[in-house]
Amino acid sequence: QVQVAESGGGLVQPGGSLRLSCAASGVVFSIYAMGWYRQAPGKQRELVARISSGGTTNYADSVKGRFTISRDNAKNTVFLQMNSLKPEDTAVYYCNGNYYSAALFRAYDYWGQGTQVTVSS
Repeated sequence: QVQVAESGGGLVQPGGSLRLSCAASGVVFSIYAMGWYRQAPGKQRELVARISSGGTTNYADSVKGRFTISRDNAKNTVFLQMNSLKPEDTAVYYCNGNYYSAALFRAYDYWGQGTQVTVSS
């Protein structure tokens, strides 16, 4: 059974930092591209950062220079270090794992339940 679980959210003041973690089980973690998405109230879910199985990263323009995504394949975990947080970063943050099997013509896509990040004074 595949499980994806986020942790590390909370309340932080503007300018502060948080580190989110996402642990996955039941999958060959190293072959998955992993991503962090967020959804603020009344808005669509958006990609925040993504890291490929090979370690290539990409970020939303709104978080470039402030957020860093990384992965530890030995621990089946992906991280999101968030610095210089702003009130507009407030959202539920979701972890996603994605893999496409060309041999099977099948996509594998898994989501966590989300963790709340609130940036407020």
